[in-house]
Order: sequence, then C-alpha cells, then structure tokens
Amino acid sequence: MITLKELKENVMIVEIFKTNVQKESERDYVVAIIQIQFPDYKINFDLEDCDKILRVEGMDLQCDNIMDYMHCLGYTCIRLD
Repeated sequence: MITLKELKENVMIVEIFKTNVQKESERDYVVAIIQIQFPDYKINFDLEDCDKILRVEGMDLQCDNIMDYMHCLGYTCIRLD
C-alpha cells in the first residue's frame, strides 16, 4: 500500500520563473547547464512571453538551487507564484 508521504514524493511539480534570458543561444546554454545538474527535470523557456518564462517540471524540485544556478550564470531568476 502507498503511503501519503510516498504519494506526495511522486507528484510532478511545475515551477515558473521570470528571467532575463533574451536569445535562443542563451536559452540553450541555460537549459544545458540546468539539465546537467538536474537530469530528471523537464526544462523549457517561453521567450515570447514578456517575463521570459523558465518552466521546470519534476519531482522534488529544488527551486532555490535553480535560482542560484541562474544567478551564477549572470541571469535574473524570480519564482512566480
């Protein structure tokens, strides 16, 4: 039987971040870096959106680490609620 804790741990979570990534080449670089650190995450950008949205989907997302990586790469990254 699956416990409530196990069920919560297996739920896919989607987090949305506002960034200042502008170019497709920047997007590709950021996705590659994050994908190396978090290979189980599904990562994509919506550069058409005015907030240059970064979407990250996965289990047990580490939002602070994602924002830290983005900041270390020189980009703004703010989690949207």
